[in-house]
Amino acid sequence: MLLVGRAGGPEETIVREAGFELATVRIRGLDRDAPWKNLALPYLIPIALRAALRIVDRFKPDVVLGMGGYVMAPAVAAARMRHIPYVLHEKDVRPGLATRYFAASAAAVCATLPGTEERLRRPVVLTGVPLREGFVPRTPEVPPRRLLITGGSQGARRLNEATWEALGGLCERFEEVIHVAGRQGADGVAQHARERYTGLTFTDDMEALMARADLVISRAGVSTIAEAAAVGLPMILVPGTFGGGHQLENAAAIVRAGAAISIADEELTGRHLITVLDGLPTEYLRSMAGASAAIGRRDAAQRVLRVLHEVVGS
Repeated sequence: MLLVGRAGGPEETIVREAGFELATVRIRGLDRDAPWKNLALPYLIPIALRAALRIVDRFKPDVVLGMGGYVMAPAVAAARMRHIPYVLHEKDVRPGLATRYFAASAAAVCATLPGTEERLRRPVVLTGVPLREGFVPRTPEVPPRRLLITGGSQGARRLNEATWEALGGLCERFEEVIHVAGRQGADGVAQHARERYTGLTFTDDMEALMARADLVISRAGVSTIAEAAAVGLPMILVPGTFGGGHQLENAAAIVRAGAAISIADEELTGRHLITVLDGLPTEYLRSMAGASAAIGRRDAAQRVLRVLHEVVGS
């Protein structure tokens, strides 16, 4: 197996530390929020494609798996040019530009959440998103005793501010408030230290935090949603409006499944958060937990592998 990533990306450390072979290409994505950053793309794309063709010609893969996003584009394009079958995996409900571009010729498309097939107008295999081991299903306590709030590794400013604004009320209602504030929230974590509040700037052990929590409040990134669902936790989602608003559609899919409620980013304040928490009926929390467990895919990696084996006929 060979992994292809972005030169200068975190994969240069993560993949090699995990003991896998890595090849890299110089590439960057289309920036919708700052269009001026796209001026270098006409120069970078041909260079990346030539590098990907050299990688594919050297490695001679039986199948190529594109895991979504612009980083996959050079290797998938090279596979298509060399008539090598490729499979795509899309994390978000709304497919990204690269997935939309390459989907028509893909041997198969794997998806994380329902709704992706409608946007691609082709069948997809609902595999879920591959997770690390350690997310163990359980029945969370109702009423919830421990609350987990996370904005991801970078943190979420509005979510952090609402948490600290409501912290007194949260600590009255929960035995423990676990808050992953991100690196940009380091000062706030230190300033708000108190009993019942566990503030973190970063963690690489979400498995342990999910195992402690009974309720999750988070952005609507697919990884966090998938981790919470793998455990079977009810969710309050605050989708970000960045990146074209893809998190809004992720949150809507989980709300439709009955596993979450959603708060609009512009409505999130500490006071509103407390109001929402106080308005959650016990039976509804139990229902959300059951729905979360029902959509959890702890075997997502195995599901994707089965698709790959079917494509190559083994």
